Amino acid sequence: MADRDKKDARDEKDELEVPENGLLTARRLWASARGLRWRVVVATIAAILYVTCDLITPLYSAHLIDLLWKNIQAAFAKGEPFVVTLDDGGRELLVYLGIWMLAWVFYSTQSLVMASFAERLNLRLRKDISAKVGRLPLRYFDAHKPGDTISRATNDLDKVSEVLQRGLLQIIISAVTLVGALIIMFRMDVLLASIFTVFIAASLLLTRVVAGRTLVVAGRRQEVLGRLTGRVEEAYSGRTVVKAFGRERASLEQIEADAQELALVSARADFLTNAISPAIRFLTRLSQVICGVLAGGMLVAGRLTIGTFQAFFQYVFKASEPVTQLSLTVNMLQGALAAAERVFRLLDEEEVVPDPEQPARLPEHVRGRVAFEHVRFGYSPDKPLMSDVSFVAEPGQKVAIVGQTGAGKTTLINLLMRFYEVDGGRITLDGIDTRRLARADLRRQFGMVLQDAWLFEGTIAQNIAYGKSDATREDVEAAARAAHVDYFVRTLPDGYDTVLSNDAENISQGQRQLLTIARAMLMDPAILILDEATSSVDTRTEQYITRAMEAIMEDRTSFVIAHRLSTIVDADLILVMDHGSIVEKGNHRELLAKGGMYAELYRSQFA
Repeated sequence: MADRDKKDARDEKDELEVPENGLLTARRLWASARGLRWRVVVATIAAILYVTCDLITPLYSAHLIDLLWKNIQAAFAKGEPFVVTLDDGGRELLVYLGIWMLAWVFYSTQSLVMASFAERLNLRLRKDISAKVGRLPLRYFDAHKPGDTISRATNDLDKVSEVLQRGLLQIIISAVTLVGALIIMFRMDVLLASIFTVFIAASLLLTRVVAGRTLVVAGRRQEVLGRLTGRVEEAYSGRTVVKAFGRERASLEQIEADAQELALVSARADFLTNAISPAIRFLTRLSQVICGVLAGGMLVAGRLTIGTFQAFFQYVFKASEPVTQLSLTVNMLQGALAAAERVFRLLDEEEVVPDPEQPARLPEHVRGRVAFEHVRFGYSPDKPLMSDVSFVAEPGQKVAIVGQTGAGKTTLINLLMRFYEVDGGRITLDGIDTRRLARADLRRQFGMVLQDAWLFEGTIAQNIAYGKSDATREDVEAAARAAHVDYFVRTLPDGYDTVLSNDAENISQGQRQLLTIARAMLMDPAILILDEATSSVDTRTEQYITRAMEAIMEDRTSFVIAHRLSTIVDADLILVMDHGSIVEKGNHRELLAKGGMYAELYRSQFA
């Protein structure tokens, strides 16, 4: 219960874009940037130098304007026209231009260097995720939605990259500009600077209050958007069922209700996001009016020069904009840290047990003897599924695994393929413990045909040759003929070069299944695993495939997960599973004679 509460709290923080430990995440990002940190240092120095130049210009402009005004008055007093020369303000104008040129150079430097840093770090993290996914155990994918993992490798990293590229330096520039401008303003006039500071403090307080509310509403918007996306996807993928049961109107009403709620929540979020800037600008403009009235009186009284007057208001403008920028950028940074935290959470997931440093080697010709010896397994330590599973599949035998849904049939195959690791006992292949083998060497001995016919985007020939990249076209066509798939492939416009796209929706489910069977035949494996391989084909095609399977299974060990018992009556060994245990084993005749669970299942299908 406590773990569930923690997970709920974490999910809520993810929705609100609030990192659990922002400082730790920032440290991990810094550690991940090894070899790239010099870019951050250079960009930071360049940003500080840019701000320094930017802050110097108003102060220098005050000196320049006062100097020019003095020279203009002197020229008018002599009745001479005023001309700018190197001695009469020209040198100062060149210095002023030089300061702006330096500011441009420093700004361009920090932008260029930081952009390279963000993209390079993004690429490095994407590579880490790609490598990590290959090391994750099957239990991770069972417990996580595909969209969640994809989002971390795409949306989350894009958000981190965007903020690192623009937001991080924006925070530095805004903060240094605000502090530097306020210091200079206080040196110019304490009263005016104090009045402006009060309004700045009020703006920051307002920003903090609104930002907190904005995060809550933004999280709610993401939640509603996710629900609406799921509704639309469900209505599209299940359109046939929706139409068959006449649920079009009900489905549309659900989508419209979610869309309406999303519109309302989005309007509220957009209002809060867009209202903060005008409110802050109103406060800053109000402060400028008050300071302008007071400064005007001081100018008339001679307490301020014209140059100082205009310089002060340049600093007012320079200090006002960073307040708005900081409010927006801090929220962006917080969201980026939350996104980075999700990425690191994926990278911290428990990995599969690594292959042994010196793995055992299988003989060149694997016989295919498989033995389960007192195997124990559970998806979680406190909930064991298998307690003592033992059996032997001799080379060339056909082993059928039957039982009710959830009995542990697929789990047994997953353990054999080392998609999961056993908690006790051992599994051997030709007498070698499979844990001593490299996973790639072990899985190379198996050919699988699953109930879910998976095909990738590519040609039919490429899909058949998926497990054997060096196969020739003749090999592909021979496997297709053996699987009785050659005829329908040749009826397609491009034959074996027909491109399967959109999850192979341009061919039927049965044809997809035939292609996966041809793929397994082409591999010519030592051991076959068939998980209801003929479940999606018609009876006549099933007979063809059964005969083809009998040919390919000859002299090969094969494991057949079956629900239709008529397909495994000729099996050499039938394992009857219930709640993770093998409750009966034997051939068809022996199990019928026992009158146990197998006999009951068989009679229920043929009653």
